[in-house]
Amino acid sequence: MKNPAYIVGAFEHPTRKAEDKSTAQLHAEVAYGALQDAGLSASDIDGYFCAGDAPGMGGLSMLDYMGLNKIRHYDTTESGGSSYVIHVGHAVEAIIAGKCNVALITLAGRPRAEGMQTGTAVRSSGVGVPDEPFELPYARTIATMHANVASRHMYEYGTTSEQLAWVKVAASTHAQYNPHAMLPKVVTVEDVVNSPMVADPLHRLDCCVISDGGGALIVARPEIAAQLNRPKVGVKGWGEAYKHQNAGGIDLTYSAARFSGPMAFDKAKVKPSDIKYASIYDSFTISVILQLEDLGFCEKGKAGAFVQDGGLISGVGKLPFNTDGGGLCNNHPSNRGGMTKVIEAVRQARGEAHPKVQVPNPDLVLANGKGGSLGTRHGCGTVILERE
Repeated sequence: MKNPAYIVGAFEHPTRKAEDKSTAQLHAEVAYGALQDAGLSASDIDGYFCAGDAPGMGGLSMLDYMGLNKIRHYDTTESGGSSYVIHVGHAVEAIIAGKCNVALITLAGRPRAEGMQTGTAVRSSGVGVPDEPFELPYARTIATMHANVASRHMYEYGTTSEQLAWVKVAASTHAQYNPHAMLPKVVTVEDVVNSPMVADPLHRLDCCVISDGGGALIVARPEIAAQLNRPKVGVKGWGEAYKHQNAGGIDLTYSAARFSGPMAFDKAKVKPSDIKYASIYDSFTISVILQLEDLGFCEKGKAGAFVQDGGLISGVGKLPFNTDGGGLCNNHPSNRGGMTKVIEAVRQARGEAHPKVQVPNPDLVLANGKGGSLGTRHGCGTVILERE
């Protein structure tokens, strides 16, 4: 088959601080937005996918809350911010297997409204987590774990803070055209490297925003997609992979995208040079550097040179990325950015991105999500989408 399933609905919640909404309400609102985008109703949904951001009993609570009464299959795979990219692949596989015809994927959260400030606090994941007795005494945080990765990449390959800063510059150049972006101001390399140090060598502007909101996607069987009056965006390839500490034998210079990317490219029967646009998970600037290399857009150790001088800026560079401003400038809802990566890839494939950043002839686009911490354990999901 050409494409076994299609993304027929996509919606990103416009709020960035949801003081007057519950997490469940945000899930329902993004689901409604995606249904409206697709031209479908709740009664058409027979597959549901969510992750650890869903409140209560996760999928069970949300099915009840949203009144989804015709569900034949649901999946609550939890892989942090990469979950929703992985869910796209799982939805395609469920459709191929005949488990469902129309799958809804939702993400929502409100960490900003609940007072979360930064990723520099030592936080426990809960009682009984096996790694924490060994790691928390060393004050492990999200920022310091990514800083370790950045330091190692600099040591091994000569990557510089200025090269990391070019990732933020590209994201901010795109964010200026997004009316919902939290940080719409264009910044320079000097702005980034002169911003306060958060965890050496990462500065404040090397870090993503913290936001509320969410997003949703609808994946449908080809026969159903053909009946809808929407641009056809097929899921051509998908892959998922995981990386952990390996009992201390961990190499910090690569991510799990080294494995999820080739899976997706192999399914799609295309290569990195065929991709016209890429949504790359950008919780930190170093996250983008590793994923660009691991997905095959440049050689290992060469991503610093690849991004500098505007290599990721639409209309300027070799590979336009995160044209909504990404997690660095636009939105990182519930601290989980995989959903918004797929949504912007869909916008690009449809030709619905802002005219100032829309990529010409975006027939093949890619989204990669990362969940967890590069310095400890994480998962990656990759999807390749084709505009027909």
